[in-house]
Amino acid sequence: MIGRRGFISALALLAVFSPGMIRAAVAAPLRERSLSLLNIHTGENLNTVYQAEGAYDDRALKDIHRVLRCHYSDEIAPIATTVLDLLCDIKDALDWKGRIAIISGYRSPRYNELLVAAGKKVSRDSLHMQGRAIDFSLEGVSTRTLSGIARSFVIGGVGRYPGFVHIDDGRVRYW
Repeated sequence: MIGRRGFISALALLAVFSPGMIRAAVAAPLRERSLSLLNIHTGENLNTVYQAEGAYDDRALKDIHRVLRCHYSDEIAPIATTVLDLLCDIKDALDWKGRIAIISGYRSPRYNELLVAAGKKVSRDSLHMQGRAIDFSLEGVSTRTLSGIARSFVIGGVGRYPGFVHIDDGRVRYW
């Protein structure tokens, strides 16, 4: 069994080697997680608590999946809780109380291919098609600020585009 001193030493080592991991380890695992979302393509709003007392709420997650569905095909797919938690951590770091504007959550393979064919800067193997990525913005918050906060968690990919930021739970990378 690890004592208090050993635990504190371990946390100190984590802080030196992985700032994102220390934030995740110290974050209260039983805190309530909530999101206020606006899908800019469908106009749908959702205010929900999706995790409380350490457990995800299946009904709230289904509601989130519906709002983050592919607006082109209307297909619904699960969005990874790792990405939802990162989005929540970003808004909490800003003490954001407003809605999060969702540009893209799940993206159907058909819609993704249309975007590729149209010359849009999207990956043929986009994590959006796996429900592992979200493009979003916060009114009045610069993409530089949002991407900087997202990068500070050292989780997945973070891309900064004109008007929005991309986050995913893939390998750590920045663009």
